[in-house]
Amino acid sequence: MKFRQFLLIPLLAVLSFTVTAQKKKAVAEKAVAARPANLSDSALLDLVQKQTFRYFWDFAHPVSGLARERSNVAFNYGNEVTTTGGTGFGIMAVIVATERKWIGRDTAARFLLKMVNFLLKADAYHGVFPHWLNGETGKTIPFSRKDDGADLVETSFLFQGLLCARQYFNGSGQVETELRNRIGWMWNDIEWDWFTRDGREVLYWHWSPDNGWAMNFAVRGFNECLIMYVLAASGERYPVSPAVYHRGWAESNFFKNGKEFYGIKLPLGFDYGGPLFFSHYSFLGLDPRGLKDNYADYWEQNKNHTLINREHCVRNPNHFKGYGANCWGLTASDTYKGYDAHSPTNDNGTITPTAALSAFPYTPEYSMQALRHFYTDHGDRIWSQYGFIDAFNETQGWYADSHLAIDQGPIIVMIENYRSGLLWNLFMQIPEIQRGLQKLGFQSPHFNSSK
Repeated sequence: MKFRQFLLIPLLAVLSFTVTAQKKKAVAEKAVAARPANLSDSALLDLVQKQTFRYFWDFAHPVSGLARERSNVAFNYGNEVTTTGGTGFGIMAVIVATERKWIGRDTAARFLLKMVNFLLKADAYHGVFPHWLNGETGKTIPFSRKDDGADLVETSFLFQGLLCARQYFNGSGQVETELRNRIGWMWNDIEWDWFTRDGREVLYWHWSPDNGWAMNFAVRGFNECLIMYVLAASGERYPVSPAVYHRGWAESNFFKNGKEFYGIKLPLGFDYGGPLFFSHYSFLGLDPRGLKDNYADYWEQNKNHTLINREHCVRNPNHFKGYGANCWGLTASDTYKGYDAHSPTNDNGTITPTAALSAFPYTPEYSMQALRHFYTDHGDRIWSQYGFIDAFNETQGWYADSHLAIDQGPIIVMIENYRSGLLWNLFMQIPEIQRGLQKLGFQSPHFNSSK
């Protein structure tokens, strides 16, 4: 089974990088990135979160405030490519920065209101945004020839962040009130039921006004898209029925697993678990602690997925340079030959820092081991003004010059969920989310005792 058809990854195997300029840029970045020594664990986590946040603050698109797809120019689209899903992760990062007082609350609320006002005027299709938007004009940038309209998965990642912002910025002042109201307008405009394609019991990823349902991509689990089904069930104006979840998402030949890999049981998904972002993207907001449904205990799922991924790197059956107990983490990222979804069954020697760092809630001791190694032993090559670079491959002697929004965001958010549970608590307190999860048969300690 190829992972590519299920992942939120570019469709081209090789990206068009601007090589010389980006190498100069990378050198400049590393030159200004201080790397203090002998930090405590807490101080190191502070530094990593704060430095990575700069990607979404200093490097945000100057007109819209949206998150740029990547730090290097790719796809020959220039500097205007912003990502809707990565922006959702960035919104959650802004909440972390506000709570930790790196930025003022009013400054953060105004920044997000500017972003929301831009989104209200940007291209959307049945309330759903495209994968990429031009950060200056709000017009769709096609992700591929026929992927030039609505992207339901990216939009779900965006609204995971927007709904957390609506929950967090609860003040009575004009800016926070407007922010909440306008997020609510966009949330209520999403026609989740449209994406069942005339009432079929499954959600479809794409729709285009020019190409209709030509992408023909029914989304079935288990992968990174659980949040989409939860949000679709939680919608108030255009929700989907529980049957869409149970007969669409949970019905595939790669949903249930139950086998052991390296002696570790995996309840759901592909053999060996697939890339680690499966246990990150949907769970930036969804709290897996005590989260259960008819199919799995999601804490067990995510922790064991992580342990299998790490154990593969420790055993290192392919004998790649550098792998070990302190150097692990396979997920989708840039690599020396373009972009790929790395996993134990698709391993080319590329380690992606976001994989181990975004796993902090599941494997804190092992993630700290990896963080210390990345920072201390590889810092001169992989630490920059936006935190860690996207990936590296010691076997190939390759180190990325890039940062990607969808990889940087989970580092900040999941470290924060490990430290304080901030985003988990916000998202799980949202009334619509509680109703949607219970409608699908989920159990969670966050639910009120009376339904």
